[in-house]
Amino acid sequence: MSAQLLPPTTLASLANLELVARTAVHGFLTGLHRSPHFGFSQEFREYRAYVEGDDPRFVDWNVYARTDRTYIRRYAGETNTRLMILIDASASMGYASTSTAGVSKLQYAKFLAAALAYLGSRQHDPVGLIVFDEQLREVRPPASRSGSLQGVIHAIERVTPGGGTDLDTSFRGFREHLVRRSLVALISDLYCDPAVLTRAIRPLSSQGHDVVVFQLLDPKEIAPYWEESVVLEDIETRASVNVSPEFLRQRYRKRLQEHLDALRAAAAGAGAHHVLLPTDQPLNEGLRRYLLFRQRRN
Repeated sequence: MSAQLLPPTTLASLANLELVARTAVHGFLTGLHRSPHFGFSQEFREYRAYVEGDDPRFVDWNVYARTDRTYIRRYAGETNTRLMILIDASASMGYASTSTAGVSKLQYAKFLAAALAYLGSRQHDPVGLIVFDEQLREVRPPASRSGSLQGVIHAIERVTPGGGTDLDTSFRGFREHLVRRSLVALISDLYCDPAVLTRAIRPLSSQGHDVVVFQLLDPKEIAPYWEESVVLEDIETRASVNVSPEFLRQRYRKRLQEHLDALRAAAAGAGAHHVLLPTDQPLNEGLRRYLLFRQRRN
């Protein structure tokens, strides 16, 4: 199997999340041709003056030695996009079916978040992180200083499933930390009313932020199958419901599709882009859709 097609179960066997991110991104990039369409040309373009917060690795020390002035090397494809990654760490994100060999939605979210952070770092983008459930649990403002990527990845690695989901409260708190135009990547299973998603996202779009929403679902949530009736319990509310095989065959998929369509429409109506990702699939599609979205905003 080629590197860019590593499934989540294989990524889960790697030693740490930083290695997961590096492996996933490098494998993904081998499938791309060197093209400005994806903004990954590393040809030198120009200098710009150093500003506080820039990564000192990109300072041209030869120029500094000659002129006593500090300049940063810029490359073709660099856009200085501020990337803020939002991870839903509610209890429902801890679900994993046997078809994913124990890789939960939250673990997949961590893989995707780390890969996005690593990809952003390659583009010299300041990368930040917010973890939430019913409220904000961790906030790391966007930064591109040396060591900031490792700090973000280590913070992602520590995330565990929490309580319920409250997009309204969490996003109100989140907006207080977002003062400059950014690209916001929300990673969630979106177990919420579409109207709640609209209320959460619309203020961001109206303030000039670009929002991409990655909805993660376990394959058994997309296409469940049981031969006998089962009692299903909501992992967050503990409410239970009896479900028959006839319901799964005749009504479940229709209602799920209606919900997905409503979420997609809500995201679009609020100025965001919606991407559905089954958690048994490689990260390629998520990374590809992110790059295309990132390119369009520029």
